[in-house]
Amino acid sequence: MTPERSTVSAEGSAGRSKKVPWRDVHGILLLDKPQGLSSNQALQSVRHLYRAAKAGHTGSLDPLATGLLPICFGEATKIAGLLLGAHKAYETTCRLGATTDTDDADGTVLVERKVPVLDAARIESALAKLTGRITQVPPAYSAIKQAGVPLYRKARRGEEVVAPPREVEIARFELLELTPTHLRLHIECGSGTYVRSLVRDLGEALGCGAHVESLRRLWVAPFTAPQMTDIATLRGLAESDPAALDALLLPLENGLSAWPQVQVSENDAIRLRHGQKIATSADEGRCVAVDAAGRALALAECGPDGRLRSIRGINSTVNPSTPTEKQG
Repeated sequence: MTPERSTVSAEGSAGRSKKVPWRDVHGILLLDKPQGLSSNQALQSVRHLYRAAKAGHTGSLDPLATGLLPICFGEATKIAGLLLGAHKAYETTCRLGATTDTDDADGTVLVERKVPVLDAARIESALAKLTGRITQVPPAYSAIKQAGVPLYRKARRGEEVVAPPREVEIARFELLELTPTHLRLHIECGSGTYVRSLVRDLGEALGCGAHVESLRRLWVAPFTAPQMTDIATLRGLAESDPAALDALLLPLENGLSAWPQVQVSENDAIRLRHGQKIATSADEGRCVAVDAAGRALALAECGPDGRLRSIRGINSTVNPSTPTEKQG
């Protein structure tokens, strides 16, 4: 991600605005996104608190949603796409008896229906049919693009939107709590899944409609027991103890913990960086090449010829807090 501008503003001792340079910051922050902010708004808030020259998030959360949003800085942005495709877990509360144009509480109610008397057995039967490999139609208000335009923009303009169906993997879809008007649910799913669509389809299966009233992302693999930090805490540290901000960052290697590691020598690391293949006894497939200290050097792939090639190089020698004058 390219910085929007080369410096950020701060107040000088005489009350005048001064320019503070962006820093080269590297690592992963496990952010607890607040309700009401888009993922990009949350990203930009955090990026400015860190004065980070380069940052990106790993998969959008709706403004209504809270919970884990990994923020990748610097070299860690090179693995953001891997986290984007990772398995995730959510807890949601849905309201029965009403459908909305956005499939959540931020939308306009389209239809209201009477909620039948439901028991756990009937709900669990409906949940089972929405578990496994299923075909799902994303919400009309979604970031999926058609002809380069996000669907939500077309929907806001009043255009008819037909979202293309897609296959998604639902590993768990479980009932946690049942009331006459609401369900609390636990979901574990693969990349590309819309919880709003799951809830909408569940409501139709129950014959009364439903929409998401609250949504929280619990974890994103490999961060399945995350220690999250909220923006208020980050703001406090930025004012009182800026050095403590960097202490919250995880090494990018933590985001690659599920990948097989292949240790390479210093000479072989140089060859990988120059695009050359090296001999290895590693199993065929993708891996992360590391040095003797366990620092990631490259995302790599071992071919059937027993030779390792670099897919994406990683610079493991950059100081994580060096000021820079990068241009936007």
